[in-house]
Amino acid sequence: MSNLSAAHFHDEEKAYEYVEARLWAQGAVCPHCGAMDRVGKLNGKTTRIGLWKCYECRKPFTVKIGTIFEDSKVPMRLWLQAMYLIAGSKKGISSNQLHRVLGVTLKTAWFMSHRIREAMRDTDMGLFGGDGGEVQADETYIGRIEEKAPKARGAAHKMRVVSLLDKRTGKTRSIYAPGMVANEISSIVRENVSRESILVTDEVRAYRKVGKEMIEHRTVFHGVGNYLSPQGSSTNALEGYFSIFKRGMRGVYQFCSEKHLHRYLAEFDFRYSNRAALGVEDTERADRLLSGVIGKRLTYETTGARA
Repeated sequence: MSNLSAAHFHDEEKAYEYVEARLWAQGAVCPHCGAMDRVGKLNGKTTRIGLWKCYECRKPFTVKIGTIFEDSKVPMRLWLQAMYLIAGSKKGISSNQLHRVLGVTLKTAWFMSHRIREAMRDTDMGLFGGDGGEVQADETYIGRIEEKAPKARGAAHKMRVVSLLDKRTGKTRSIYAPGMVANEISSIVRENVSRESILVTDEVRAYRKVGKEMIEHRTVFHGVGNYLSPQGSSTNALEGYFSIFKRGMRGVYQFCSEKHLHRYLAEFDFRYSNRAALGVEDTERADRLLSGVIGKRLTYETTGARA
């Protein structure tokens, strides 16, 4: 049986129950006053699905308040379908494809996609590495900055990204680095990597100074055809992540503006950090995504949206 045959993907009441069970694991919580004891579900014939009432502050509420679902008219079952599809698509799924699969308008599909990417954003910004663990660091260029493209030379019109990979956990973290200069790269490493780590990079000079602040800095000299440091370390895992990221951005999304790049980075980081190789299958990955919907609303207009 297909995973998409599950009841919560097709029945609206089951969809609300599914979300409530995961976001309110300890029981329903009033988002207005925080009460848990004096709340009750309303079950009248004309009552909309998923409506609760708090008897402390006397206000109605649903599990959607304070999440990416708030003020959305899209049925909860379609939200869950979209989240499952995005979480399970290794290189992403375009808004046009969601529009066709879910039967919503293109603007709605685009807005849903960006809300879901926002839910993928990691709010636990703890340091990578520590206790002598290896952290790979590398940089890449993607897409173009439209206002610079007509007259820029080389990679000057490209968007720049620095990514880190914690070898111990297998997780990645990618940060937009508009300048891609030594001080900026060093600051990204300092802010995200424990000093008690082994930093593994290629021969780019920008890592030399910050590498001295770690317990060890191992360098792979790609320029002369080496793919292992003298100590046997490499940046191959991070190169593999970049391969997935670039194939998704070029083959699926095709275009990404500088304004939204951070959300696409969050999407690819989330899927890679919760991949099957780490024991996380599609259903669990979608549930982990669902746990990130709280407190991440987006309210901007969708005019001019692209995939």
